[in-house]
Amino acid sequence: MNTIHVTPADGPPFEYELEGDSVVIGRSTKCDLTISDRSLSRKHARLFQSDDTWIVEDFGSRNGTRINGIPVSEPTRVRPGDVISLSASVITIGGAQTINHNAPMLSTEGTILRAASDLIAESEKEFSRPMDVAQAELQHASDQLRVLYDIHHALDESSTAEELIDGVLARLFVHMTPRHGAVFLKDGDTLVRAASRSQDTGTDAFPESQSLAREVIGNGLVAVVHDTATDQRFSDAESLLEAGVRTLVAAPLLTPVGAIGMIVLSSTLASRQFTEADMELLAVVSSATGLRLRNLTLAEEAAERRRFEQEVALARRIQVALLPAAMPVVHGFEIHGSNTPSRGVSGDYYQIVENTDRGEVAVVIADVSGKGIAASLLTGYVDALVNAFLGENMEPADIFNRVSPQMHAKTPVESFATAFLGILSSETGDLRFASAGHDPSILVRADGEVELLMPTGMPLGLMPEATYSASETRLEAGDTLILYTDGITEAAKPSDEMFERERLVEVCRENREQPPEKLAASIHAAVDAFVEGRPYHDDRTLIILRRVS
Repeated sequence: MNTIHVTPADGPPFEYELEGDSVVIGRSTKCDLTISDRSLSRKHARLFQSDDTWIVEDFGSRNGTRINGIPVSEPTRVRPGDVISLSASVITIGGAQTINHNAPMLSTEGTILRAASDLIAESEKEFSRPMDVAQAELQHASDQLRVLYDIHHALDESSTAEELIDGVLARLFVHMTPRHGAVFLKDGDTLVRAASRSQDTGTDAFPESQSLAREVIGNGLVAVVHDTATDQRFSDAESLLEAGVRTLVAAPLLTPVGAIGMIVLSSTLASRQFTEADMELLAVVSSATGLRLRNLTLAEEAAERRRFEQEVALARRIQVALLPAAMPVVHGFEIHGSNTPSRGVSGDYYQIVENTDRGEVAVVIADVSGKGIAASLLTGYVDALVNAFLGENMEPADIFNRVSPQMHAKTPVESFATAFLGILSSETGDLRFASAGHDPSILVRADGEVELLMPTGMPLGLMPEATYSASETRLEAGDTLILYTDGITEAAKPSDEMFERERLVEVCRENREQPPEKLAASIHAAVDAFVEGRPYHDDRTLIILRRVS
C-alpha cells in the first residue's frame, strides 16, 4: 500500500504517495501531509508503518478521527479500502476510490484561509494546555503571550482611535517584522486606509485590495498568502502586485456586530514568509484591537450625546425665557398658558402681553415647521418680529402682513409658521384677530355652543407675498377661548388614529365651567388616555382665556 486518496474539505481530491514509515496529517504547513480543511487540528493524526502494517493514530484532535465510521481511540490498523474520516476530510487507503490523476496536488505554498473566531478560540485553548506539552509549544505560547502583553499596553494607553491604530501597528512591526503594513476601516460601503507603515524609506502607502477585503472583512477570515503572483484568489489583485506585495498575512478587526476593518502585513518573498503562527497571533491582536476600537467609538458617541443633550438643555432654558414667566392679572379674565415639547426644545411658541395704557391684552400662539433645535431657532425669530410690531400698536392683520414677507426672505424655503394673533379688550371682551393658517381656535359659549375662529390667511413665510384679513368676535361672561397647536389634535394612538379637533371640542364643552388651569389638565388627561402610552411626535401648546365677569 503506497498510495492513498485524499478528499479535502476545501479543494479537489488528490493522490498522495506514502514515503517513509510515518506521515503526520493536519492543516499545518509543518505536517507531512497538509490538508485544506479549517476544521482539522494543526497536527490531527498520523499514519505509520509497523511490521509491514499501516496504523492510524489520532493526536487528540478537536474533531476526532474515524475508520469506516468508528472513532479512533487508540492506534488502529488499516487495510486497503478502509476509509479514514478526519473531520470533514476523507482518506481512502490504497486508492479504493477512482482517483483523478489530473487534479492538482495540494500545495503547502498556497493560501490558508481560516475563520478568525476559530483561531481565537484555539489560541485561548493553547494557553490553557497542561504543563507537560512539548517544549517547543511552550516556547511558542510564551512568545505569543509576550507579544500580546506588549500589544495590550498599546490598547490601554490609547485614548483615541488614531493613537490606538498607530500604537498597535508600530508594535506589530517590532514583533512580526513585515516590510509593509496597514489598518483599513470600513466607512459605509467604502474602505479607508486609517494608518500605514513601511520599512522602506519614503514609502508608507499600502495598496487597497478589494479582493483581500472580500475574504477578510466580508467573510471574517484570517489569511496567509504565500505568493500573490501564483495564488488564484489574488492573481488579479493588480494593486497588490504593482506595490510589490508577494506574501502577506491579514486578519479582520472583529466586534460583536461584525468586522469593522482589517490589519494587513506584507513582505517580499526574499525577506519574510508568514506562517500559521503569524496568522494565529494576528487574529488575536486584530480581535482585541477591533473590540477596543468599538469601545472607543461608543465612548465618543456617548460623549457627543452628552454634549448634544447639554446644548438642548441650554436651548430649552433660552426658549423658556421667551415664554411668559407668569400670566398677567387681567380684571374680569382668567388666563392659562403652557408648552410641552416633544424633543427637549419646542417648535411651538406663545406669548401674552398686556398693554395697560390701552386696556388690551395681546395673545399670540405659533407653530413653526419642523421640530427640535432648528424649529426652536425659528420660534425665536417669530417672537422677535411679532413683538417688534406689537410695540408699535399695530393691528393683528397688519402685523402678519409685515412679518410674512420678512420670514420668507430670511429663512429656508421649507420654513414657515402657522400663528394666531388676537388683541382682547379687557373692558368689553371684544377680540380683534388674524389667523395665519393656524388650527381653528375654539370659543365655547357659557351655554355650551361652540364657535370656531377660522384662518384669515396662509401660514407666515410660505409665499413672498401674502395678504391677511382681520376678524372680530366678543367674549361674554362665562365664555372660554381655547387656542392650541396641532400636537394635541394630531396625537395618535398605536393604531395611528388621531385625537382630532372633534374630541378636543367635546372635552372643552364638557369642562367649560372649570377654571382654565383645570380645563387644561382635563385636556391633557383626555389626550394621554387616548394615545395609550404612545410617545408624542409633536409639541403641545395651550392658551385658555375665560371671561368670568
